[in-house]
Amino acid sequence: MSNSSAEKRERQNAKRRLRNRMAKSTVRTSIKKFNAAVAAGDKASAEKAMALSFKLLDSAAGKGIFHRNMADRKKSRMYKAYAKLA
Repeated sequence: MSNSSAEKRERQNAKRRLRNRMAKSTVRTSIKKFNAAVAAGDKASAEKAMALSFKLLDSAAGKGIFHRNMADRKKSRMYKAYAKLA
């Protein structure tokens, strides 16, 4: 019965680690889709991908998965890239 609290913490950490990895992967994928749309010069799909990426970044930053400043920096750079399309 010893170290049962440590074992529980390990189980919790494993769940959280998996959840955080999935969230990070989703954000990275959406940013890649945005970058691909910008490279192709497709403004409509870039706008959709940017909106989705912003939502995912804000959500992840709110949960502490990403630092708030990092999310804001990525959003700023994405918007600059989108503005160059116009």
